[in-house]
Amino acid sequence: MTFDTVIVVDWASGKASGPTPKKDAIWIGVASSTSVEPPLYLRSRVEAEAWLIARLIAERAKGHRVLASFDFPFAYPTGFARALSGSDDPFGVWEWLAVRIKDDENGENNRFDVAAEVNEFFGGTGPFWGNPLKRDIAGLRRNKSEYSLHGLPEKRQCEQDEKGLFTCWQLAGAGAVGAQVLMGLPVLHRLRERFGKELAVWPFEAADAPIVLAEIWPSLLGPVVKEAEKSGEIRDAAQVRLLSKALASMPAIELAGMMDLTSPIEGAILGAGHSDELQRAAVHLAPPKLSNDCFTLPMGVDWTPVDEALGMLRARLKPVVPTITVSVQSAVNKILAKDVIAQRSNPPLPNTAVDGYGFASKSLSGEGPFELPLVKGRAAAGLRFDGRVPNGFVIRILTGAALPDGVDTVILQEDVRSDGLRIAFNGPVKAGSNTRRAGEDVGAGETVLRAGRRMTPADAALLSAVGVSQVSIYAPLRVGVLSTGDELVETGQPAQDGQIYDANRPMLLAQLRDWGFEAVDLGRAPDDRATLGAMLDGGAAQCDAIITSGGASAGDEDHMSALLEETGSLALWRIALKPGRPLALGMWNTVPVFGLPGNPVAALVCTLVFARPALNILSGAGWSEPQCFLLPAAFEKRKRAGRREFLRARVRDGHVEVFKSEGSGRISSLSWAEGLVELPDGAALIEHGTPVRYLPFGLF
Repeated sequence: MTFDTVIVVDWASGKASGPTPKKDAIWIGVASSTSVEPPLYLRSRVEAEAWLIARLIAERAKGHRVLASFDFPFAYPTGFARALSGSDDPFGVWEWLAVRIKDDENGENNRFDVAAEVNEFFGGTGPFWGNPLKRDIAGLRRNKSEYSLHGLPEKRQCEQDEKGLFTCWQLAGAGAVGAQVLMGLPVLHRLRERFGKELAVWPFEAADAPIVLAEIWPSLLGPVVKEAEKSGEIRDAAQVRLLSKALASMPAIELAGMMDLTSPIEGAILGAGHSDELQRAAVHLAPPKLSNDCFTLPMGVDWTPVDEALGMLRARLKPVVPTITVSVQSAVNKILAKDVIAQRSNPPLPNTAVDGYGFASKSLSGEGPFELPLVKGRAAAGLRFDGRVPNGFVIRILTGAALPDGVDTVILQEDVRSDGLRIAFNGPVKAGSNTRRAGEDVGAGETVLRAGRRMTPADAALLSAVGVSQVSIYAPLRVGVLSTGDELVETGQPAQDGQIYDANRPMLLAQLRDWGFEAVDLGRAPDDRATLGAMLDGGAAQCDAIITSGGASAGDEDHMSALLEETGSLALWRIALKPGRPLALGMWNTVPVFGLPGNPVAALVCTLVFARPALNILSGAGWSEPQCFLLPAAFEKRKRAGRREFLRARVRDGHVEVFKSEGSGRISSLSWAEGLVELPDGAALIEHGTPVRYLPFGLF
């Protein structure tokens, strides 16, 4: 469920407002996944309707899909439509009102008279109530006295669980929404007539048209809007800006989940029950997607050296996940999106590192022994001494206590004799002994953690100590894993001759989780291009990147490469690498796809060497290179020039040994190994004791 543009309208029912922007007027917010327009203030409904028509025409001319949402109910409680128009169809009510409601450029309208006309269907005592005009209107009560619903519900079902929603029967008074409905539905009716089959109304119609209308409730963003108001922004403007931003940057799979309803005749509020997700989306924007040619090789390139391939990935990729603000505790194992600045020094004040006695170093002269009188009271952590310690006196002080005024030195209690009135100790004593300076660890205003760092539990302790309670992080990168090939079956299922159990998908899913990514199992695709394409569609709708194994070469059954080629984004990188030469890279519905070889050893090596640093960049963590160790070889090998080689290896007794076979189908070698030996592109002769580069799996 993707929309190129999201429009959020905060409607109004009264007269035209003045030239100066104000609250309780018409405000419109517009956003895409990459930008948010300044909130638009419109003075009348006539002006707003003209703007909407023009904007929708312009968006369709660009081929854009549009979600246009409005902050009033699209339908009345059950029973009203049938009583008014003879049918449960809510669009019958829209048309009935559009025929009768009159409105002009000054906002003069007849909404209360039309409400009274509706009440006549029910005997003139409801369901509408609330007349704020100076003139009486027959059939419309000024308040709820002698008022009846005539069997109609007070609220719709979708409004029952949301606090703060007013009944649509109330036409006047603080928070009343009934008049907005009367003045809004005729506009929606005209939009529906104007755009015909290009427009659908959710949830009454399938939300697959180029233009979709939906009902929203801006108060779902309550806490976020309140923060914006603190900076002086008009509440209505903040609501449409933030809600359009939230809906535009909402992951497609989440928005589709919100819209997965079965045509309730009372309508539905988009986002109801999902306020937390909307609030998170409101505080960030999704970054721009990668370009469709980000993997394109330079002209004339055939075999790509490993370092050149890595260099191209590093230069062309960028973060593709949005940023969110979370508590420090929730940020552990997540990637920081912004540098973190200390709000307070640690320690905030000079303090003592030990239990003992504090005094001014100038109280002492010579090398002792010394005898100093005690002042009354003591200093303890969290209980600062109220007063000053005179020169020549000492105070009892406990570990962590802020140094009282007049104290710059502490002597250990083990080095002291005391009778409760004085202490005696030997010298010499160094000034400043056993104390910590304010900000000795971290000073207020210092950068304590850099963007791109994956937060650790120790980082949570550090940030808490310096007064940081919330941080900006990148949302977890969601990486889909898809296996391809008719020969694959799930472990535990019967396998026919010629079939093999799928080992790559469990391995890659586990590896991604170990790296802290959100691994999404996309299943197994047969050797059928249409099915594979549909599975890629599903994966792209819920993932930020996709890793596939198999079908990454150029053979008849290499459907992954063929599909990426059809998108115009295929880059078939033939890497000068053993194992794992073919690497199909491309874009599917703006989502990067890493097509790995089908051999398990080659699949893991390519994941470690290429996918790991690429995914790190996409996740916001920046480029990563595995830490390596130069260790003596416990094997012999003569390597020819032409390509880089990675051997499955492990360390025993300080020497690196390699697996007995280099076959890329030997899955047991991956379980045996604890890392890789990297041999250079050129020729090499490895003998026992030759230093080799060893890369532990855990340090990729």
